[in-house]
Amino acid sequence: MDTEQDHRTPPAAGHDEAGRATAAAGNAVVRLRRWARRARLRDRARIAVKRARVLAYRGARAALRAGRAVGPGLAALRGAFARRWRRSLQFRTVLITLVLTFVSFMAVGAYLSNQIANNLFQERLTQAEVQTRQSVQQVQETFDGAQVTDQQGVLKLVNDTLNQLEARESGTPRQYVFLAVPNQDQPRNRWVDSRASYLRTENDIPQALRDAVQHSQQEQYWQSIPLTVDNRVHPAIAVGNKVSFGGTVYELYLIYDIDSAQQTLDDMQNVLWFGGLFLLLLIGAITWIVTRNVVSPVSHAAAVSEKLAAGQLEERMAVEGEDEVARLGASFNHMAANLQEQINALANLSRMQQRFVSDVSHELRTPLTTVRMAAEVLYDAREEFNPVTKRSAELLYNQVERFQALLNDLLEISRFDAGAAVLDAEPVDLIPVVRGVIEGAAPIAAASGSEVRFYTRTPSIVVDMDDRRIERVLRNLLLNALEHGEGRPVEVFVAANAESVGVSVRDHGIGMSPSEAARVFDRFWRADPARARTTGGSGLGLSIATEDVKLHGGWLQAWGRPGEGSCFRMTLPLRSGGAIIESPVALEPAGGDVVLVEEQATRAVMLGSVQLPQRRVAPSAAPSGAEKREEP
Repeated sequence: MDTEQDHRTPPAAGHDEAGRATAAAGNAVVRLRRWARRARLRDRARIAVKRARVLAYRGARAALRAGRAVGPGLAALRGAFARRWRRSLQFRTVLITLVLTFVSFMAVGAYLSNQIANNLFQERLTQAEVQTRQSVQQVQETFDGAQVTDQQGVLKLVNDTLNQLEARESGTPRQYVFLAVPNQDQPRNRWVDSRASYLRTENDIPQALRDAVQHSQQEQYWQSIPLTVDNRVHPAIAVGNKVSFGGTVYELYLIYDIDSAQQTLDDMQNVLWFGGLFLLLLIGAITWIVTRNVVSPVSHAAAVSEKLAAGQLEERMAVEGEDEVARLGASFNHMAANLQEQINALANLSRMQQRFVSDVSHELRTPLTTVRMAAEVLYDAREEFNPVTKRSAELLYNQVERFQALLNDLLEISRFDAGAAVLDAEPVDLIPVVRGVIEGAAPIAAASGSEVRFYTRTPSIVVDMDDRRIERVLRNLLLNALEHGEGRPVEVFVAANAESVGVSVRDHGIGMSPSEAARVFDRFWRADPARARTTGGSGLGLSIATEDVKLHGGWLQAWGRPGEGSCFRMTLPLRSGGAIIESPVALEPAGGDVVLVEEQATRAVMLGSVQLPQRRVAPSAAPSGAEKREEP
């Protein structure tokens, strides 16, 4: 039996394997392309992230630079405002007036705006409630008198009745939402379920209002709601009530758009704002004008006063009118004229006194020289006289010497008063000058029984000074200390810092009170007028010393305490014209000893046959730059 053969040739094995290899290769290429695409996307993402970080860093840095630039500007503005506030009465008055006026306008404006808003809202609410009652009554009457039974008639009646509730063209547009009360016991009207005006839904009615209406017994409820109209939110009032139709109870809500009332309120608020701003500027301008009329004469008087204080005695205020300010200006000018006359009279008297002192001092020099020569001759020959004549010759010689010193001091004071004193400053080592003054006062120290102790920290201190004047100052201070030291030791301290040098002379004698220390530099002043001058002073030494130190641009100060002695401190700038910030030597002794301000070891100094003891700085936990007290 012949069987039918299949003439289709089966595929060869080699071709099958080649196809699978080709497919695998294609799949690998696709996967490779996908992987490459993902890698490129990851690289792009990383690059984008890096760029974002760089941009953020640059932005932060730019913002930081801008903040740093704005910070000084704000600080300068704040400083300028603070200076203006402190120095200008008119600025303060105008600013305070503007601030108080602004606060008053804000309070009054807020009160008026609130009252107007409440009145407008109450008016529209009352109108809405009345219209809603009337409309609901009409709807209920229409539904009660309806004689339709078919679906088309019912729908037409309901739609016509509800459409009559809308009032789109009135000043207060009105829309409705008609909803069936849920969960009613009786069967609901199968033809009428819910209705609403165009673009209104039941979502426009708040759930709280719906709950109140659903559980009411024909009461009327209202609530303020936001109403979206043409993509704008309008204020609105929703008033709800119940109606029934065909045995079904419905919720009827009338929505009143009160945007026109809001626009009216906004217009009134704008009027209040612009009116308040205009009144604020007007009040500010009025305040500025009024204060300017009052403050300008005061400022002018202050400027004239400064000129008068500077020596321009001819300056006067401009007087206009006859009001209080004009009378003030006239009185000020009269006072300035009287002051000018008195100052000129005092200046003339001072010049006459100075010239008199100078002339008398010069005129007395010639006879005094003759008397001095005669006194010296008598003094040299005193051993040949009898005891009475010998004593008279000695007294005459001593008093003539004192008279000579007094004349020299008077001549020096007259030079200072006349402004003729000239400073001949040059670099000089102060330590040898102090040492020379101490050695020169050795006989007086021996006579008074006082020991002079000299303390310093550096072997050399070069100062721009007139050594003749400074030597005179130091000699005067040391002689005064020996005179009032009552035989106790006198200590001289010298120290320097970067700007100045200080010299203090400390005695442990009778001392003086603070009031006496304040007057010790006055001319011819004594704490005890009955006390004799054992060293023959003229009473002008400290006054001349003060003028000498002032001529150098330095300080000369005194401290004292009864029974504890006194301390005089001279402070000079190291360079001519330099400023003194702090004296390197303390004025008031701490614990009975003078404090040296700078931080170095104290070096002992040999004077004559007296070895001064070594001094060391007491250990202290004070930080660098703090004062340390010396201990013997």
